[in-house]
Amino acid sequence: MTDTPAPERTEIIITRPAAVTDPAPLPDRAARAVAQWAQERPELDASSMLPLGRMSELLHRIRTFRLEPVYGEHGLNRGEFDVLATLRRSGVPHALTPTALYGALMVSSGGMTNRIDRLERLGLVERRPHPHDRRGTLVGLTAAGLALIDRLVDRHVAVQRAVLSPLTAEEQDQLSILLGKLLAGLEEAPSSR
Repeated sequence: MTDTPAPERTEIIITRPAAVTDPAPLPDRAARAVAQWAQERPELDASSMLPLGRMSELLHRIRTFRLEPVYGEHGLNRGEFDVLATLRRSGVPHALTPTALYGALMVSSGGMTNRIDRLERLGLVERRPHPHDRRGTLVGLTAAGLALIDRLVDRHVAVQRAVLSPLTAEEQDQLSILLGKLLAGLEEAPSSR
């Protein structure tokens, strides 16, 4: 029996600001997966895993370690923040029908009802009679809800700016264009089954 050396493995490490509370250093899991596939299945072109895996990891870390703590300070989760933000950006009177809300947020009507119920118990939204449909209801921000979402959106945008700060303004524009192109391509490209 001969001793063969174990294959050399390279791990790519991404650095991050020290103030963040998520685990450090950040392994580039997508690069590691692509390298492992190249070793195990050299005939497979797994290069598409790299950008998509990095996007997935990036979104997970932004949500989990940067944004959710901001919402959590006020006893909210991301879904509840989304309801408040959608009502706020809808303009005065900051009210929408439950159907418009769940359509805008791509959540089931049952899921939306749970979010609205909880936000109503917290005093952040209220159900109001629809002014043009006696059978209808509007969900609107209360004064407390409006004040809170304005503070939260300021912090939300600050987190987004911090995340994008390693990129120049030109690189941020380029990233936006490329992501828009990918989104448009999803509509045009047939899915592979």
